[in-house]
Amino acid sequence: MRILLIEDDESIARGVMMALKRRAYQVDWIPDGRQGLNAALDNAFDLIILDLGLPGLDGMDVLGKLREKQNLTPTLITSARDTTRHRVDGLNAGADDYIVKPFDLDELFARIQAIERRTTGKASNALTIGELTLDLNALTVHFQAQPVSLQRREFSLLKKLVENPRQVFTREQLEESLYGWTTDVGSNTIDVYVHNIRKKIYPGVIKTLRGIGYRLDPELVSDKP
Repeated sequence: MRILLIEDDESIARGVMMALKRRAYQVDWIPDGRQGLNAALDNAFDLIILDLGLPGLDGMDVLGKLREKQNLTPTLITSARDTTRHRVDGLNAGADDYIVKPFDLDELFARIQAIERRTTGKASNALTIGELTLDLNALTVHFQAQPVSLQRREFSLLKKLVENPRQVFTREQLEESLYGWTTDVGSNTIDVYVHNIRKKIYPGVIKTLRGIGYRLDPELVSDKP
């Protein structure tokens, strides 16, 4: 899951980024409202965490302009504006949730998971296809009831494919999902992750479409190797 964090308080932003990256999320941070709006419009994010008191453009204006342009990226407001009126206004403007500062990082994570469940139509924090199960709380993987040890970015890549079965992702799309705007990504990094996942689970778990990209087929995961 790729998250855009629009927050002008550096200490809060760094704390949130560290906590979410430990949970296998990719986080891109922008401290300015107008720049954050442009980033949200120009890039594909799965979630926006949006402060309200921003330089450049207030968070409510950012949210309003996103929805005006039919950008429906799920948005979680974080703000010190703690009255009922503020929360109601934020939700009515198109936010998916609203959390008041200061907040506990575990609560933030729980709210993010709740948004994920709503947007994906899942009722639990587990993803299951055939005999493959990903526990999004414990960040664990089981195949045929046996544990599989994956590194954080291997887990993130597999999660992206499991969330979108049959969808083909190019190498560039997967790199962006895992690394965001980071530029120091090796040319064969995704290939290495795919190789490792296949080795740890079984060779057919991810299908390669040569010259195009990768996809996960539910039928392949259901078949015993």
